[in-house]
Amino acid sequence: MKIKVIRMNETELPKYETIGSAGMDVRANIKESVILEAGAIKLIPVGLKVEIPLGYEIQVRPRSGLALKHGLGMANSVGTIDSDYRGEIGVIAINLSDKPYTIQPQERIAQIVLNKVEQIEWTEVEELGTTERGAGGYGHTGK
Repeated sequence: MKIKVIRMNETELPKYETIGSAGMDVRANIKESVILEAGAIKLIPVGLKVEIPLGYEIQVRPRSGLALKHGLGMANSVGTIDSDYRGEIGVIAINLSDKPYTIQPQERIAQIVLNKVEQIEWTEVEELGTTERGAGGYGHTGK
């Protein structure tokens, strides 16, 4: 699907790193390194504005390598970019480790995935259909 995009400050366009990749990596659109202290949260711009077609969203997700090796995640994981948003995309980065992490300019800091979405139309009823599971949740099947 073709998505209109504006690149800011000559940031690199996201691309699929392998033929089977579901997500495209986005890069930190910063001029200088940003130190993210342990437990800190900062908004990191990625230098892209997009026009997402109605009926779609772009999800912003953490990169697994940064999470495993450095404890870097996203405070709102998974983030959603709605089809009517036209501002710069940002990553709400959080350092879940006990050590500072330095984000470098143009470092790949998150990934984006395009998804089709449906909007809900509510139908109020007095009761719901039954299932074997019923209302069981929150670990009801064991550890």
